[in-house]
Amino acid sequence: MQVYEVGGAVRDWLLGQTVKDRDWVVVGATPEQMLAAGYRQVGADFPVFLHPETHEEYALARTERKSGHGYHGFEVHSAPDVTLEEDLKRRDLTVNAMARDAEGHLVDPFGGERDIADRVLRHVSPAFAEDPLRILRTARFAARLAPMGFEVAVETMTLMRSMVADGEVDHLVPERVWQETRRALHEARPRVFFEVLEACGALAVVMPEIASPEEVLEKGLAALVRAVGISEATEVRFGALVAPLDANTAQAFSERLRVPNSCRDIAVSSAALPRWPRPLSADWVEELLEKADAWRRPERFEQLLMVMEACGLDAQAAGRVREARSRAAAVDPQALMKEGYQGKALGEAIGARRQQAIEQVIEGEADHE
Repeated sequence: MQVYEVGGAVRDWLLGQTVKDRDWVVVGATPEQMLAAGYRQVGADFPVFLHPETHEEYALARTERKSGHGYHGFEVHSAPDVTLEEDLKRRDLTVNAMARDAEGHLVDPFGGERDIADRVLRHVSPAFAEDPLRILRTARFAARLAPMGFEVAVETMTLMRSMVADGEVDHLVPERVWQETRRALHEARPRVFFEVLEACGALAVVMPEIASPEEVLEKGLAALVRAVGISEATEVRFGALVAPLDANTAQAFSERLRVPNSCRDIAVSSAALPRWPRPLSADWVEELLEKADAWRRPERFEQLLMVMEACGLDAQAAGRVREARSRAAAVDPQALMKEGYQGKALGEAIGARRQQAIEQVIEGEADHE
């Protein structure tokens, strides 16, 4: 039995980055031997075990053979005679197909170290084309490593275009598309993820709503870039990306990708919000607060406001909107009831006082502009 550290941990070690997650491959062992050593099996489709103390994942060396379409269209073979090189060969990119032995020696049969030096993301073998999810993963790694100068190799981009043309991307399921997209939204340069997908033709297949017309994609990516500097929330970044869409398209897009409800709600609301005037008007702010349900859902409204900032609302104006909402929300119904307001009159009084508070902030500031 031989144990090797593999994949991203080895890549990050060579890049001089902090290694967060470690994965291991075990060569020459059977499931029975792993269980006898105290490991706990967790893999349903192929033998993966958790270390009894570190709880890190140890997978038995395996090979894969394509047997159908999509992510699950593979037959997995795991046996003691599967070599480390055979296991590494089934991986997507050379930078992810390296290993280290117990003494710390690098095992690099496919030139991953060289590609790290050259800042290239290159597929390991033609078997890359058997799994369309690898297109999304390559785009995501490009988004992660772009600040370090990494680009997708020309031959890998050509292969990805061929996969799109062959219809393999059509078999990607929405859950996997969203999973990779969500992770990409939190990479160093999320915009690159969508640019790589657009360059190979996959974006028009998996996200046609934002792929065309070209100005919709460009506006969405520009807003996404600004959103990255404003918030780490997935809702804000996704909302900025889809903000150029109309509300119905944003709704359909979100539902088709099966995004979480919180992301869907922000996306639809962002697309439906009225465009802000310059300078701001009290009437517009009041309409915004009502449509955004800012009184009952202040956290959600704050996310919407950050999307608007990503779409071009300047920080000073956003600050005034926040102040207007805060003052209007401070209107106390109990105090109005003590003044004698009840029933319908109470509701009207609350609305009037809120409007007055908004006007004091917005129009009062406007007088000084």
